Amino acid sequence: MQFHELALVLERLENISARTEIMAVLGDCLKQLTPEEARVVAYLMLGEVGPTYQGLQFNVAEKGLIKMVSTLYGVPLSEVKASMSTLGDLGSVVHAFTSTHQLQAGIESFDTSVLGVHKFLLNLQGFSGNGSQERKEQLLAGFARCCDGLSLKFLFRILIGDLRLGFSDMTLLDAFSYAEVGDKSLRADLEQAFNVCVDLGVLVEVLKRDGIAGVRAINMTPGIPVRPAAAERLADAKAIVDKLGPCIAQPKLDGFRVQVHVIKKAGAETVVHFFSRNLQDMSAMFPDLRQLVAKLPVQSCIFEGEAIAFDVHTHAFLPFQETVKRKRKHGVDEASLEYPLKLYAFDLLYLNGEELLKKTHAQRREALINLFKGQPEQAHDLVQVIEEQEITQAKQLEDYFYQHIAQGLEGLVVKRADAIYSPGKRNFNWIKLKRQETGSLDDTIDCVILGYYTGAGKRAKFGIGALLVGVYDLENDLYQTVAKIGTGLTDIEWVGLRAACDHLVVHQKPFNVECGKDLEPDVWVEPRKVCMIRADEITYSPAHKAADRLLDRGLALRFPRFMGERPDKAAADATTTTELVELFKMQKMRK
Repeated sequence: MQFHELALVLERLENISARTEIMAVLGDCLKQLTPEEARVVAYLMLGEVGPTYQGLQFNVAEKGLIKMVSTLYGVPLSEVKASMSTLGDLGSVVHAFTSTHQLQAGIESFDTSVLGVHKFLLNLQGFSGNGSQERKEQLLAGFARCCDGLSLKFLFRILIGDLRLGFSDMTLLDAFSYAEVGDKSLRADLEQAFNVCVDLGVLVEVLKRDGIAGVRAINMTPGIPVRPAAAERLADAKAIVDKLGPCIAQPKLDGFRVQVHVIKKAGAETVVHFFSRNLQDMSAMFPDLRQLVAKLPVQSCIFEGEAIAFDVHTHAFLPFQETVKRKRKHGVDEASLEYPLKLYAFDLLYLNGEELLKKTHAQRREALINLFKGQPEQAHDLVQVIEEQEITQAKQLEDYFYQHIAQGLEGLVVKRADAIYSPGKRNFNWIKLKRQETGSLDDTIDCVILGYYTGAGKRAKFGIGALLVGVYDLENDLYQTVAKIGTGLTDIEWVGLRAACDHLVVHQKPFNVECGKDLEPDVWVEPRKVCMIRADEITYSPAHKAADRLLDRGLALRFPRFMGERPDKAAADATTTTELVELFKMQKMRK
């Protein structure tokens, strides 16, 4: 397939809002591809050149691209910038300029097939060091002269990291099924494979080459993250014990949830990966923990844990907003001294070539404890297995809960001792127990920022006065509004948040956002940024859309306050509409 043919598909997708139609168009495209082409196209359709967890980046400055476009088409920089303001993004500008301006023919010849473009982008991504920006721009300029305008539109969007198509992994899984059998009947098998191998390219390549039998045979592989299991909620300790019977409880720490992969090969340096909750590779941020984990006596393993910052003098845990300061690309060594971390392992998923997902929690716990035995004292202090308590009665669970609340922790995670590990699933094998206040919501909601209002009065000078946020409708792969928020940030924080949002600005409402007309913000942003919101309660709403497919009307948050960003979460990891409804029901029960 030529990249221009793929660009035609992407152009069609950009103008479709119905998810079923998007799935069909994607599926029809995938039917035409070889297994290798399908793997590459799966990445490109999400605006990437490899699996999401690898976090491959081009590090191409938009400022440099604007200058390059100005030179390529012989137009002033001011005209390029003005066109961006009108058309919305640099990709659209290049597309428009190609039809109105003459491009000088290129001297070099490039392969403009899908595989050729992918190879070119991978090569571009590999440039680093002094002079790399100039070299990238030279290559891009040469490549641009071999492409048509539509191809350049989407090539530039991929480079900038803003493809703007409004669908996610879940829609692609439906499209894989459609491409193979003409409907969504293979979705369950595909999702099960995706839960243990989050590389969509590998998944569709196996499907195209070996059929659904090959997909069903996909197993865990150290180095490729597993989608983490999630916990349900219940109202109180009694409800949990009534639901689970005898169970175990572990402290719920307010840090980074990490999935740690250790790979040792004879004659090679031990490889350690730390993947975040949203399956991004954060290994470079944890040099201190990586050294300790590398000494574990294993050939390979995958375990889950919580990394949390602590005070070196008191050994007290620090709030999440302090822990999150470790999430950086520069000054990592200095940050590891200023915000040292402890890592508490709480589950073992894979050990020396054996998957442990079907083992019970008790069996996985025993293997985890044995794995960490015999560590040096210093290492054991910084990397250890989390404690747990056997529970038989609600009063016992309640006492254990308040013991940890007094220590400044979030609460507990209560688990069935005989439960298997369910990657990518939220069920009652795990249940969160967090602070409660009768008749109110005293839990944070993870929301996605959908846009902002320019503000009035004092905040008018900042250009932002309130945020519009939403929750995730997993079934329909879209975001529904749940609150308009104007409190919880300082003046400096408002300015910083506006700058962060302005990198995600889109010039019309994204197709995967549902919002009532009376709530439309002054500025729309692509739904990528997740934040924590606290509210007094959840109420029915005549204006907001959240969960309106599950109830007879939408839900909203009453007196919402901004509590901070969640850079460890992807938009699809936000609170779902189903979770919101469950919280609403529990709130009504308490009242």
